[in-house]
Amino acid sequence: MVFSSVVFLYIFLPIMLLIYFIVPKKVKNLVMIIASFIFFAWGEIRYIPIMLVLAIMDFWCGNKINQNWEDKKKKRIYLWIDVGVNLLILFFFKYADFIISSINGITGLNIPLLNIPLPIGVSFNTFQSLSYIIDVYRGTVTCEKSFYNYLTYTTLFPQIIAGPIVRYETVDEELVDKKISLDNFSLGMKRFIIGLGKKVLIANNVGALWNVIETGGYGEMTVLLSWIGIISFALQIYFDFSGYSDMAIGLAKIFGMDFDENFNYPYISKSITEFWRRWHITLSSWFRDYIYIPLGGNRKGLPKQIRNILIVWALTGAWHGASWNFVLWGLYFGVILIIEKLFMLKVLEKLPNFFRHLYTMFLVLISWVIFAFEDLSQMGTYLSTMFDLNGASLANPEAIYYLKNYIVIIIIGIICSIPKVKTLKNRIKNKENSSNNIENLKEVEQQKGETKNRILDKVNVDAINTANEPIKAEINDKDNEKQRLKNGKKALMYTFASLGYVAIILLSTASLVNNSFNPFLYFRF
Repeated sequence: MVFSSVVFLYIFLPIMLLIYFIVPKKVKNLVMIIASFIFFAWGEIRYIPIMLVLAIMDFWCGNKINQNWEDKKKKRIYLWIDVGVNLLILFFFKYADFIISSINGITGLNIPLLNIPLPIGVSFNTFQSLSYIIDVYRGTVTCEKSFYNYLTYTTLFPQIIAGPIVRYETVDEELVDKKISLDNFSLGMKRFIIGLGKKVLIANNVGALWNVIETGGYGEMTVLLSWIGIISFALQIYFDFSGYSDMAIGLAKIFGMDFDENFNYPYISKSITEFWRRWHITLSSWFRDYIYIPLGGNRKGLPKQIRNILIVWALTGAWHGASWNFVLWGLYFGVILIIEKLFMLKVLEKLPNFFRHLYTMFLVLISWVIFAFEDLSQMGTYLSTMFDLNGASLANPEAIYYLKNYIVIIIIGIICSIPKVKTLKNRIKNKENSSNNIENLKEVEQQKGETKNRILDKVNVDAINTANEPIKAEINDKDNEKQRLKNGKKALMYTFASLGYVAIILLSTASLVNNSFNPFLYFRF
């Protein structure tokens, strides 16, 4: 089951929400657990026992570490038991066939592949469990005493499939005391709808174009078509993943919980260093806190810092998929980040923003080619076509056809990937507030002047009080009129916004009913 499905939107979620808000506070976690198991069982029921076993082991090891807090040796044993089992599960399901095929390729052997389906969200689930046990070991969080609460945390269906990676410290208090309110429900629904629109209306449409180009259903590949294709993939993967994160964050808000942000307009970055501060933020911070810093970070000299960066980015690439192209993709970014740290950032600071942005997006687009093709020969061919190194024509009728048919959605995707709408909204709000403040100041000064003049015309207190009554009435009338206008403007804005959200739901539903192309790219991770 995926969030962008009719079953989830119109059957699973309404029923779950109805039960969740009806039951007493103490039972809400139970509803979340049952809903999560139903959600996972819809995709693959046989992996639920594995999830339960890992949850029991995390909980047990966490409490054992707490019980043996003064015994560093025992603490370390329980830590490595938990880390080892979690990594073993991850390697078995995700990397076993990759390792076997690599051995076969190097040695010429023919060891049969296991062909084990990848459990949904195994990478996110593993990293979440590891963050918990490591934080308990470090003493940065207190181990959870209630298995009921821990099971709620480790099975949270809104984010366990494709993130964001939620650390225990982010939600530990909300596992007991959820911040349920009408405001949070409203904010959560809006965020969920925006994510749904990103996924269904933008990612699916540009993804359909990339699917045609990637599978070779386009005719002859040309330079123009190759660039159209990779731009489409860049938009697809961003709106697919950020849309899912928005939906997960929105659902959490509805349920009275706050998840960390996972994207912050990465395509406006002016360096690769900035890009990775904005893209998949929870993953970047996870590798920083649990791999890079423990390796020594930048504290042990430049050679070891470079070593640490390459290790982290090789692992980051491997985390994304069991294929050499992902490792290459991670190392590609690792090398660029090293170059930026050594001297490139200083060079970029001297350039106009336009060229800095162009530099970043060029490198990002190249990275998506590496990411998209597991077959290294196909990757090489595609890159050669992009730069006209293999004699491909610049354009042909097929390329022009796809450009004409998809240019509108590509432009919409580019506009929505930058914070122009958000910036405009903030400017309007700030301008309105500034205008209101100026008007209020002018009105106060005018009222002071009028009051002073009226007072000077009177000769006693009774006369002053009597004279002030018309002034007060006039001021009240003006305030009431201004408030009516303000309320009317707010009502109009609210109406337009509500119609916009309704339109997104209706258009998304129509698209889901009519189209079968609805992949989630990050499900395989």
